[in-house]
Amino acid sequence: MSFVAINVLTVPAGAGATLEERFARRAGSVERAPGFLRFELLRPLDGTDAYLVYTRWASRSDFEAWTTSQAFAGGHGQASGRTDGEQRAATGSTIWSFEVVQVADPVA
Repeated sequence: MSFVAINVLTVPAGAGATLEERFARRAGSVERAPGFLRFELLRPLDGTDAYLVYTRWASRSDFEAWTTSQAFAGGHGQASGRTDGEQRAATGSTIWSFEVVQVADPVA
């Protein structure tokens, strides 16, 4: 079965639009990673300041290969290495990982 990684980002008040804009400008190299299936950026509505970055992979090893790739390092290095006075869009990050054990799709 497939593998899901969810990056839980703590976003300061008022920084959500900045985070969304930065994700919209991202390089997009994850889409070309072997085993990549889906990306979603989830905006919180109630009760939390955490954005969720949902990615789905064919396998855990595909995800792990992505996280050790140069493309991953380049994209995430830009986000964490801001020194030009730009507002930080996230102040914390936690990775949740899951193995997909059941799936249901709409019935036609």
